[in-house]
Amino acid sequence: MEDLAREDVEQKTGATGAHPGNAPLAPVSAPVVVDAAGLLAADFPPRERLLSPWLLSQSLSMLYAPRGVGKTHVALGVAYALASGGAFLGWRAVKPVPVLYVDGEMPGADLRDRLRRIAESADRQAGPGSLLFMTPDLQPDGIMPNLFTYAGQDEVTAAAPESGVIIVDNISALVRGGKENEGESWQPVAEWALRMRSSGRSVLFLHHSGKGGQQRGTSKREDLLDTVIALRRPSDYTPDQGARFEIHFEKARALYGEDVTPVEAMLEAGKDGRQSWTLRAVSDASEAQMIELAGLGLSAREIGTELGVNHSTVVRGLKKAEKEGRYTPKPRNKGGRPKLSVVKGGKSDPCAKCDGEGCEWCR
Repeated sequence: MEDLAREDVEQKTGATGAHPGNAPLAPVSAPVVVDAAGLLAADFPPRERLLSPWLLSQSLSMLYAPRGVGKTHVALGVAYALASGGAFLGWRAVKPVPVLYVDGEMPGADLRDRLRRIAESADRQAGPGSLLFMTPDLQPDGIMPNLFTYAGQDEVTAAAPESGVIIVDNISALVRGGKENEGESWQPVAEWALRMRSSGRSVLFLHHSGKGGQQRGTSKREDLLDTVIALRRPSDYTPDQGARFEIHFEKARALYGEDVTPVEAMLEAGKDGRQSWTLRAVSDASEAQMIELAGLGLSAREIGTELGVNHSTVVRGLKKAEKEGRYTPKPRNKGGRPKLSVVKGGKSDPCAKCDGEGCEWCR
């Protein structure tokens, strides 16, 4: 009896770290092979845009960020926009799509409160049964299915018979087994994701970033993905600002130009209690800093280092600001830096002692 109970716990939690091959799937059919004419004649269902522009039917995606930046805020917003046929962060659902949200670690009360605020602030409401949740506090034993095991994968799949999108929040909590840095340990989950895609579903994985800023663990996770989105803190972020982050598309098949331009998002609450998101281009967010540092004589490369952006971004930003009348470059010396100046009678003039080259008096 104790052995059976231990087997059940190990199967749910992945405590043994064993490969899910311990619980094999049905026998695998022989591979299907077609020639070029057969492929051209194959009747595949057309892929639809579920959340324009980036989330398509039969797509596999990842959203990652450091802890506390706002992954769940974004994932819940995406889920509600899909289920209601609404919009979120400038992304719009073409029509309502059933969603299964698999939450691995958030307290049920917090998840409920966040969803309530989203629903109260939404322009469209999700219909009954269109947005399903699986969360630890609703499970009899508090243990969620383990996507590292076939049994856990089957439990999640069975919970979403009509769902077009499955959101996995997050990999660390719901994939319990193997080694995070080994590509082979991701293989069972990758195979499940491919089965979901083959069945017509899309999967969005949430994950943590590592110390280096990239998604934590093996990069093999990204091989099958259509889209990889990273959330990052702005360089001038302060804790009192709450949910404020930059959205960067690191991988996006068939997306170009404005669709993948980095933007900054900030969550705000109005006087009526309704929450809303403010969006602006990342380049606009730091333009004032670029202009200020350029006025101090820093080069584009030095400004880029100071702000944590590529120097070419600084060059483009300053040129745009100059063209639109928000920035006027100062005359430059042979050394390349603008002449230092002092203010006299309300006017800014070059220092009389050093002609703007920099001395104790004008510094």
